[in-house]
Amino acid sequence: IQTDAAINPGNSGGALINARGELIGINTAILTGGGGGNEGVGFAIPINMARDVMEQILKHGKVVRGWLGVGVQDVTPAIAKVFGVPAGKGAVVSSVEPKSPAAAAGLERGDVIEALDGQTVSRVNDLRLRVAQVAPETLVHLKILRAGKEQEIAVKLGESPEQAGAQPGQPAQGGGLMSGVAVQNLTPDLARQLGLPALARGVVVSDVRTGSAADDAGLERGDVSQEVNRHTVNNVAEYERASREAGSQAMVLLVNRGGMTRFVVVEPQ
Repeated sequence: IQTDAAINPGNSGGALINARGELIGINTAILTGGGGGNEGVGFAIPINMARDVMEQILKHGKVVRGWLGVGVQDVTPAIAKVFGVPAGKGAVVSSVEPKSPAAAAGLERGDVIEALDGQTVSRVNDLRLRVAQVAPETLVHLKILRAGKEQEIAVKLGESPEQAGAQPGQPAQGGGLMSGVAVQNLTPDLARQLGLPALARGVVVSDVRTGSAADDAGLERGDVSQEVNRHTVNNVAEYERASREAGSQAMVLLVNRGGMTRFVVVEPQ
């Protein structure tokens, strides 16, 4: 809840009440603008959400959340153009965890989740929050868009888990749209340094020139590119071949960053 009530340091965890004296939220944060003062904009956790957390702690001794087991990202205009889907709504699946509820139900990387139990999914945070609020073992129904066709998939949610070779050689410089990006083969040692399985495949981005198309798209040093235009790349040679075939057209890369995969769309400047 966004409010203009005064929330000062020390008020976090305190009550936000309405004019009738009813508890409607738990004060959480203020907007300070970097100066440390109260700008008159505060934020509170809605009381229904806080009550649900309280009841779960009393019942289970911890917060129990529903778990789908996918990595998702918003459908930006660039992603919408590449995947041929409407921009600004839904969540595109960028990864599916092995042995997760999503994997068991048949969700695939590249699927766009449009609705959950008949309610439209507007963006990633909307999907995450709604899934987390559903009890584990609950059967939910997803409407997805796959290869331009709408489908319905039933998923039995799980419980959210607790949070807790060859020589690399010289980096290769990409050409065309990937000009300014240097990559090298992903060795087992590099994979371990990046927190990936030793048998992971792809190419490591060793440098991204500031101001290049890839830099504008958000590609970073240390990213591991595993696909180019939906084609798997296992080494620098395959990456360069796929890049050449794309020419000057927009390219969609499947990038592993810190163990999580996401799509990065590189467009002509």
